[in-house]
Amino acid sequence: MKKILAALTACTLLAALLAAVGCSGGETFEAKRYSSGEDSVKSVSVDVTDREVEIITSTDGQVHIDYSESEQEFYSIRLSEDGDLTMTLETDKDWTDFIGTKPAAQYRKITLAVPSGLSDLTIKTTNEAIGVSTLTVQNAVLLDCNGGSVEFAQLGVGRSLDVTAKNGNITGSVLGGWDDFSIACEIKKGESNLPERKEGGEKSLTVNCNNGDIDIRFITE
Repeated sequence: MKKILAALTACTLLAALLAAVGCSGGETFEAKRYSSGEDSVKSVSVDVTDREVEIITSTDGQVHIDYSESEQEFYSIRLSEDGDLTMTLETDKDWTDFIGTKPAAQYRKITLAVPSGLSDLTIKTTNEAIGVSTLTVQNAVLLDCNGGSVEFAQLGVGRSLDVTAKNGNITGSVLGGWDDFSIACEIKKGESNLPERKEGGEKSLTVNCNNGDIDIRFITE
């Protein structure tokens, strides 16, 4: 009995310690916005972790990014001379800061407004979802989510669309007919409405889903 009580006491103390460490982060997040202004943006690349990323169409031809950051979790946003805009997540944390709960969902969401006609769009995240509304990109779109679903609607590409999801579904619609695309599809532990392979087409559609379903439709204008 004494050993059981001692074990329970130890577990209680450990739980209290972990809770205290998680709360000790005490992160204060501030809402921020980036706007490209008059600078020309040709491509956009977002590479983050534990963030939901929503892409919508910009109404003024500029790129706008709404996000939240703290002293411990912040972003590097850079625009090259060639017009390539990149956004990456950076942290200034000790390993103990990762024990406990994550920041609230509202602080882990990025809303990206981009104009149609970008050259390329790349979005990578983990443990959250990617969502893309009506948008047309001249060349390539890459959407990669490890630990969440990917959804897109009326997405137009000039050359290629590459979508990957692990532990989540891939659902969406692309502009163009069935014959416009060659298809390469790999799925594990799920169902798909696409064939494993289809030749032909001036554009390419590559889809990879592990532990989720694939449902992609083609929309002819």
